[in-house]
Amino acid sequence: MSPRSGSHLPHPVLGADHLARLEAILTDTDRLLAAAYPGDGGSRQPVHTVYIPADRCLPALPGTWGEDALAALAAYGSLAELADRLGLDPDVAGAVVPLVEAKLRTEPIEDLRLDFEDGYGIRPDAEEDGHARQAAAAVAGAVAAGTAPPFVGIRFKSFEAATRDRGVRTLDLFLAGLLAAGDLPDGLVLTLPKVSTVEQVEAMVYVCELLEDAHGLPEGRLRFEVQVETPQLVLAANGTVPAAQLIHRAKGRVSALHYGTYDYSDAVQVAAPYQSMDHPAADYAKAVMQVAAAGTGVRLSDGSTNILPLGTPEEIRSAWQLHARLVRRSLERGFYQGWDLHPAQLPTRFLATYAFYREGFDAAASRLRNYAQHRAGSVLDEPATARALARFVRRGLLCGALTGAEIEHGTGLSGVELAALAHPGAHSSASAADEKVQQ
Repeated sequence: MSPRSGSHLPHPVLGADHLARLEAILTDTDRLLAAAYPGDGGSRQPVHTVYIPADRCLPALPGTWGEDALAALAAYGSLAELADRLGLDPDVAGAVVPLVEAKLRTEPIEDLRLDFEDGYGIRPDAEEDGHARQAAAAVAGAVAAGTAPPFVGIRFKSFEAATRDRGVRTLDLFLAGLLAAGDLPDGLVLTLPKVSTVEQVEAMVYVCELLEDAHGLPEGRLRFEVQVETPQLVLAANGTVPAAQLIHRAKGRVSALHYGTYDYSDAVQVAAPYQSMDHPAADYAKAVMQVAAAGTGVRLSDGSTNILPLGTPEEIRSAWQLHARLVRRSLERGFYQGWDLHPAQLPTRFLATYAFYREGFDAAASRLRNYAQHRAGSVLDEPATARALARFVRRGLLCGALTGAEIEHGTGLSGVELAALAHPGAHSSASAADEKVQQ
């Protein structure tokens, strides 16, 4: 009898055997999606990474950078004048200026990288050994004193043939020094530069495994960032995209992909005056990075500008305007972190970042309230858009641009509810991050 005959009600034609077969066909896909594409966990991501030569690190350095940033502003005028020069809306400026001033006094650096690579150069082994031990002592001292940034670590030399042994030795000495002083900092970050092949990442995984075993660390404790600064990592000779492959062959140890503006620009032969974060060659590389990392939980960082706010008043003003524009541009394109190379870049980093979140907050909050309360509005938001709105608001909270009280007032959502909407399946850790920020 036909399924259509004998009844006015439709009946399904696919039974348990068919569904079991479907389950078997898709088992590997389900396993892949769960393991390789867990999504963002909702933990805090720093808005920037500050690079300094490793031999210049002192436990009090973050506070010194904040003081230097404020001094640069004082020499220019004031933070309010800079906000006006940058074209911020007066209402937005009125809200962000006191927040940025407080930020420069209390947490001017969110992520500090002690550099043993380009910013340090090639030195005698004994000298670099000493600085590796000194860097470990400085970080351990800052952690013990409560002056360390939330995220801190080193960039050691690359795994290219000429620098491989030196890079591994510096990493080995630095970790040994940290562990001699106590536990590893929660926000420890290790950076592997100038990666050209997936095999270099696999070699770093091997080194991490050896170090964990030697020091009795839990498996997977050591993770690392990969710097994307060679075209070979964007497109290999066989037409594949190593930037995507390395994430899935690193056993969960890659925490972030960082774009390297000047090494990459040089490698694709962009002339020096035109090397910039907003060059089309840079945008292509970062678009590949963005797709490669999508859904994996691996974070992204844009690069830096080497045009510093130094020199004449006009040169300072021009450099600040450039930096603020580039920071804003990165945020609009989904890159929520970048590099800063000088204390005088901190005011524009935080002004541009805080303004980005505060300018978009009212509209995002209204749409989230309508979505949560199932009310009609001028924009029909679906679940994916609601997640994006919630993530936007949470990022504003975690970086200090927004407060928990104004978020709850504007959205009608508690911190737990917002985290659950922004990061389904990971909202317990996300909520913990919210609570820590609000303490």
